[in-house]
Amino acid sequence: HDDGIRVNTGIKYYRITGATSNKEPYVPWTALEKAAVHAGNFMFNREQQVGYLAEFLDRKPIVVSPYDAELFGHWWFEGPDWLNYLIRKTAYDQKNIKLITPGDYLKLYPKNQVAVPSESSWGYKGFHEVWLEGSNDWIYRHLHQAAARMTELANDHPGADGQLRRALNQAARELLLAQSSDWAFIMKTGTMTAYAIRRTKDHLHRFTCIYESIKAGHIDDGWLSDIEYKDNLFPDIDYTIYHSPWRSANQPQKAVTCKKELGAF
Repeated sequence: HDDGIRVNTGIKYYRITGATSNKEPYVPWTALEKAAVHAGNFMFNREQQVGYLAEFLDRKPIVVSPYDAELFGHWWFEGPDWLNYLIRKTAYDQKNIKLITPGDYLKLYPKNQVAVPSESSWGYKGFHEVWLEGSNDWIYRHLHQAAARMTELANDHPGADGQLRRALNQAARELLLAQSSDWAFIMKTGTMTAYAIRRTKDHLHRFTCIYESIKAGHIDDGWLSDIEYKDNLFPDIDYTIYHSPWRSANQPQKAVTCKKELGAF
């Protein structure tokens, strides 16, 4: 690249060659063959697992397989190909198991045992210390306050429309963005700490500005449109999912002016 800036080309150059700096070139067709083999092996083991469980249950067993989406492609280059092979092999290469969503399974068997999984994570030691320790613990009192305020807004405005509904939906987006576990994770690992802190503060600031604007009964439409453009994920989000049975007092506050500058955190 002329200016020396590294960019993501989507091309994999080297294969995993062990703990050495002398990496072998990546061979796509060899990697795809291995992905197909691994998909077949995964499918075979699920067939064996389901066959074993079926002997003890009064219904067809279900194997719930949740995965971190970034595993497929980001951390595992052949992950999307493996998933593609697995789906196709499951559909065409065997008759013992099939893919099903949890919702469809519950339609077949609406009565099930209720179980509560043990609290855990995929992080270090299987608990939460990656996301809750000295480098990132400061964020949670702000996130918890914002979550409580989002519920308050949803309770105070159950049937909003027009500009108010746009503001409430955007508040929900900003809250979800602020709550992304990536920010706390990056603060711990120290890879791009300043960026993670800025993103956390930006989304909390935008949420707070929307909250105060709604409470004051004055929303800056130009500013709202700007952050709708910048933070435009979840186009079909519905703020009413935050509604709860309790009602909060709708107390108007003084008018506020939304600015780009961040408040103190």
